[in-house]
Formats: sequence, structure tokens, C-alpha cells
Amino acid sequence: MITCFIRYEIDPYKKNAFIEYARNWGQAIPRCGADLVGYFAPHEGSVSTAYGIYHLPDLASYEAYRAKLAADPLGQENYQFAQREKFILREERQFLKIASTPHAGPQTELIKP
Repeated sequence: MITCFIRYEIDPYKKNAFIEYARNWGQAIPRCGADLVGYFAPHEGSVSTAYGIYHLPDLASYEAYRAKLAADPLGQENYQFAQREKFILREERQFLKIASTPHAGPQTELIKP
């Protein structure tokens, strides 16, 4: 299992647009095959940092998921919405594998230095 962490830098004056974007992904992402943990908008502290987090079995599944998302009508609409409204200033995507217990059972491959 891999987890995709997306860190967004958003325009703090367009936080509501990001929230709409996040709610749209809340429908489209699970429909296209990823296990969505959620999207997180600023609340306290930074007014411009937001996150999206979801799980997939592996990178091959990620590629299939991205193709489905690109073809999904709500996915297409949401991409266009973000481009039109320009509330996302920067986006960083990282793929991580859980390394802690109890979540990572005894079968988890350990990361070697």
C-alpha cells in the first residue's frame, strides 16, 4: 500500500474555492479507484497550506486511477475549475509507505538505510 500526500499552497483569499475543489474530489477520487483519506483546508496556523491524502495498492494502480480520473466528467470539471479560478499556487505530490506499527503489520517490508 502506498499513500499519496499532496501539499497545496493556496491563495488564502480563495479558501472557499479550494473547499469546493476538495468536495468535488471527495466524490470523484473514490469513484475512480483510490481510497481517499480526505482533503484538509487551513484552519489554524498557516492560512495557505492545504493537503489531500489517499491510498492505493501500488504505483501501477496509481497510473490506472489517474487515467480514470482524467476521463471522469467531475474530474475534468474540477481540473478546469482549478485552472480557471487559480486558487492553487503550488502543488507537491509525494508517495510514502507506512513504516510504523501497529498499522504496518509484520509483513511490511522494512526500509533499509
